[in-house]
Amino acid sequence: MNQSLMPDISSGGYLKMAFTNSEGRTQSSLSEINVTPFVDVLLVLLVIFMLTAPILQSGIELDVPQTRTVREISQERLVVSIDRGQRLYLGNDPVNINDLVAKLKEKNPKSGVTSVFLRADQSVPFGTVAMVVDELRQAGIEQISMVTEPLNRRR
Repeated sequence: MNQSLMPDISSGGYLKMAFTNSEGRTQSSLSEINVTPFVDVLLVLLVIFMLTAPILQSGIELDVPQTRTVREISQERLVVSIDRGQRLYLGNDPVNINDLVAKLKEKNPKSGVTSVFLRADQSVPFGTVAMVVDELRQAGIEQISMVTEPLNRRR
């Protein structure tokens, strides 16, 4: 039969718990918790998060053209992307080119969207880019900024 010592409430302190094993010997319980495995798991999760966060941020993998003159992006705008398979995206959501105007109005119905960033893979034919630019102009987009990478920085 297992016996244990209860907290000594009268003196405000606690006594160590003791248990009787199957041989009749009394043993005290382990009161320390080994946190090393817990820390190991947390560090592994941290590394996984650090590696996947940049991938999740961009969403759509594009090989944008490289140029010598590149300006830093300093404002928030909607991003329209065209991947190498000539699929069109508004943000990270795939969209049909015929639905682009309606989707742009859904994103910002009050004031209307007047400027966007256009990201296109460098292997996309110019005709496809021109069709998307035409749709954006018909939607009332006044400012279309092409997104490029600096010449010296390659993924």
